[in-house]
Amino acid sequence: MNNPTETKIKRVLTGITTSGIPHLGNLAGAVLPAISASQKPDTSSFLFLADYHSLIKNQDPSLTHDSSFEVAACWLACGLNPRTVTFYRQSDIPDIFELNWILSCLAAKGLLNRAHAYKAAVSNNEEAGSNDPDKGVTMGLYNYPVLMAADILMFRANIVPVGQDQKQHIEMTRDIATRFNHHYGELFTIPDPQIDEVTGVLPGTDGQKMSKSYNNTIPIFANDKKLRKAVMKIKTNSLEPGEPKDPSTCSVFKIFKAFATESEATSFRQNYENGIAWGKAKETLFELLDEVLKPYREEYQKLTRDKKFVENTLREGATKARDVSEPLLHDVRKAVGIRAFS
Repeated sequence: MNNPTETKIKRVLTGITTSGIPHLGNLAGAVLPAISASQKPDTSSFLFLADYHSLIKNQDPSLTHDSSFEVAACWLACGLNPRTVTFYRQSDIPDIFELNWILSCLAAKGLLNRAHAYKAAVSNNEEAGSNDPDKGVTMGLYNYPVLMAADILMFRANIVPVGQDQKQHIEMTRDIATRFNHHYGELFTIPDPQIDEVTGVLPGTDGQKMSKSYNNTIPIFANDKKLRKAVMKIKTNSLEPGEPKDPSTCSVFKIFKAFATESEATSFRQNYENGIAWGKAKETLFELLDEVLKPYREEYQKLTRDKKFVENTLREGATKARDVSEPLLHDVRKAVGIRAFS
């Protein structure tokens, strides 16, 4: 008689930067997939608010504070069960920032020079004719990949769901972890990225990646009037009603597909081939989103009236997180030679 196969628990880690109101890109690319994954018996989920990451782009204290609550409430309103996951604020885990320094002492400058965000900043300065290629570049922006590596390695994550644009950061994390393990012993798990080709990068109203930085987002918790207004702003081409349209290049269809069932997406695709008018296509998208988002909006409004519950939930999550991070940091300190004399 064969022994039953032992189920190996996978540790999945996801974070959202607290630099603005949560939008559909966050919902489709991170929140809903992470909540779905957390419900699987073979998954241990670590989900966090990346509030220190937000300081790279945002120096408005009110925005940072308000966004931290909005993102936390978003997770909870959309169905996250804090009893079955480890849900915490990055800033509540000091071990991450100590690990960040240790990893910085191993991360090659040449590696960080190749980070997309840094290279883009340098390129923009060069195109603008600046004599200083690093104009406006902070050490926070430059060291962002190291702090992200600390977030991931601190909790020995096996899988990190990310958009295609974040894949490089996971590769850099793997490089830094491998270098540490080579020098000091196998303490860190080498993580793998998990990229959803459908929802990994959702387009915004202008066709670019939906991002607070581009001011092209569709908020999750806007009322129906504001939601319709945002949907109607989505950029489309000039094809007339009756002319066949290509759904694969259309932001309206891509957003629809991210939240629709397979049969709904198939039917909508057929409407494109039949020449649906853009106004009708956007109205169809609005109706779907309004139906999907309504229960989330209602739960979110309840949480805005009970901020103490949200705060207590995060503090309890931080306690659970530190039960994991403190022993690992102890081992890391010992490995690098920072330990008691006797």
